[in-house]
Amino acid sequence: MDNRTLLDPTGELKVVGRQKPPRPSSLDGVTVGLLDIAKARGNIFLDRLDQRLSERGIAVKRYAKATPSRLAPIDLKQKIAGEVQVVVEGLAD
Repeated sequence: MDNRTLLDPTGELKVVGRQKPPRPSSLDGVTVGLLDIAKARGNIFLDRLDQRLSERGIAVKRYAKATPSRLAPIDLKQKIAGEVQVVVEGLAD
């Protein structure tokens, strides 16, 4: 295991230790959520990822934030958490 530090890009003033959730050993039988955070061209990446996952028979659900400058609303986070096991956010920077 490596000793990388993952920084949370939100406005926290103190470093908060968090455990990374375990990754599934396989995507078989898993529904993958694709979250478009409204960055320019992030949808292009997510469209291609959606296509590749679907070609492998992996279920995909799409979600979108209204703007990249705000956190995802709680109701959207709860919906995603209740519907999928894995989430990919589409960044374009």
